[in-house]
Amino acid sequence: MEHLNQALFLWLNAPEHPNALVVTLATFFAEWLIWAVPILIGIGWLRGNVNTRKALLVATASGLLGLLTKPIIGLAWSHPRPFMIGLGHTLIPHVADSSFPSDHPTLWWSVAVSFLLQRGLRRAGVALALFGLPIAWSRIYLGVHFPLDMLGAIAVAAFSAVLTLHEARWYLGPIYRLATRIHCLLFGRLIAQGRVRE
Repeated sequence: MEHLNQALFLWLNAPEHPNALVVTLATFFAEWLIWAVPILIGIGWLRGNVNTRKALLVATASGLLGLLTKPIIGLAWSHPRPFMIGLGHTLIPHVADSSFPSDHPTLWWSVAVSFLLQRGLRRAGVALALFGLPIAWSRIYLGVHFPLDMLGAIAVAAFSAVLTLHEARWYLGPIYRLATRIHCLLFGRLIAQGRVRE
C-alpha cells in the first residue's frame, strides 16, 4: 500500500521545473480556498432561516470534529510527509508533522458531507465536495501530502458528518440559542433596520 501511495504521489507531484501559473493556481487551492468555508457559513447564517442556520451549525460541528480527529490519529499513527523522507518536490513550507489525514480536505469535506446529509443544503454539498478535489490535488502537487492522506480525509469527514448529525439532539439546541444571542448582539442595529434577518 505504501509503495502505491508513493508512486501515486510522484505521479501527481510537481515536476522539477513546474509551470509558474500551475504553481500559483495550486497554491491558491492549497492555502486560500479553505477560507471559503467560514465565509459561506457566515453568509448562509445571515441570509438563512432557522432550519438553514441549524444545518450550518451541524456542518460547523462536523468540520471541527474532523479537525480534532486529525491529531488523535497522528498520535496513534504518525505518518511522515513526503519532504520528511526526501520524496518529490516541495513548493510550499509546512510543519514536519504527521501527514495523515490532510487537514484542509478533512475540514472541507466534513462540511460538504454534512451538507449532503441535510435537506436544503444538498446542492451546496455537491458543489463543495467537487471543489474539494482541486484542494486535494494541490496539496499533493505542492509536495506536502500523499494521496492516501486524501482518502483518510474523506473517511474522517464522513465519520464526523454522520456522528455530528446523529448526535445533534444533544448539542444543537444550546448552541443555536447561544449563536442567536451573539447574532442579535452583533447585528441588533441592522436587524432593527431590516437589513439583516433576525
